[in-house]
Amino acid sequence: MVIIMNVDATAEDIKEVIAVIEGAGLQAKVMEGSQQKIVGVIGDKTRLASVPIDALDGVEKSVEISKSYKLASREFHPQNSVIDVAGVKIGDGTPVVMAGPCAVESKEQLFEAAEIVKKAGAQFLRGGAYKPRTSPYAFQGLEVEGLKYLAEARERTGLRVVTEVTTVEAIERVVEYADMLQIGARNMQNFGLLKEVGKCGKPVLLKRGLAATIDEWLNAAEYIMNAGNPNVVLCERGIRTYETYTRNTLDLSAVAAVKHLSHLPIIVDPSHGTGKWRMVKPMAFAAIAAGADGLMMEVHPNPAKALSDGPQSLTPENYNEVMRGVQKISAFMKAEKITSMDI
Repeated sequence: MVIIMNVDATAEDIKEVIAVIEGAGLQAKVMEGSQQKIVGVIGDKTRLASVPIDALDGVEKSVEISKSYKLASREFHPQNSVIDVAGVKIGDGTPVVMAGPCAVESKEQLFEAAEIVKKAGAQFLRGGAYKPRTSPYAFQGLEVEGLKYLAEARERTGLRVVTEVTTVEAIERVVEYADMLQIGARNMQNFGLLKEVGKCGKPVLLKRGLAATIDEWLNAAEYIMNAGNPNVVLCERGIRTYETYTRNTLDLSAVAAVKHLSHLPIIVDPSHGTGKWRMVKPMAFAAIAAGADGLMMEVHPNPAKALSDGPQSLTPENYNEVMRGVQKISAFMKAEKITSMDI
């Protein structure tokens, strides 16, 4: 349930509403709307069944939330959330780019990739220090050594670092080196991990699961937010369908759906979404046109020698071409005041 306050509601009015909610054994969360404050109610709303909430001073109306996810719902938080990651804002209308190699393979490889993605305009360096792989014999990542390389690359370039955390035990180490923690597709419903990153104090990038519905994805975000971390960014990275030509089927309709259902920012990963470097550019352009708040792309100095996901990684030249197009599309949409959809 959300309680919408009158435009002229006083601080005392809001304080009284909160007292009533907490007196019923529920939690209250105050949010700033464009013109008025909104008080969210977390918990079993039936406890307020006998309380005349709408009659309290300063209350305009109360609205029940129908979704199973509350904190992630646009009903609960009507205004778009803007997530600040070490000074870089995601969701403020200017698309961000997270780019870099799938895996951190060596210091030299990472530093070269960082310089490439920085020069073309990326704000984040992506790179896996911990790599959950389908085969136990595949390259699993450099782990702590890789995290140290990422932190060093940040010092050299000023890029923010986003990297995956795969286990609860690794959270503390990743928090020490990264600006943003990534929950990969395979862990989207690892509820123990979601709860713990909800307590870590760092923004979280939550990738959609391999076969997850949008409802399941938003409920996964709810686990993180309910644990105390409101700074969640969603990432559409394709889902598994009957199609075999592409690695996954990139569901760009999810951008529009999430924008309607949730206030959380959403970015798109066309590298994993297609598995083919030739398809990254058109899907990146389409994602920005659809209203995505950013992109995540795999870029490698030499994809032919990559230890992970070489076929979907962009060369520096291809990456620069994609970035030029993305910047032009974004600038055109902003100049023409084109919005992708009505929320």
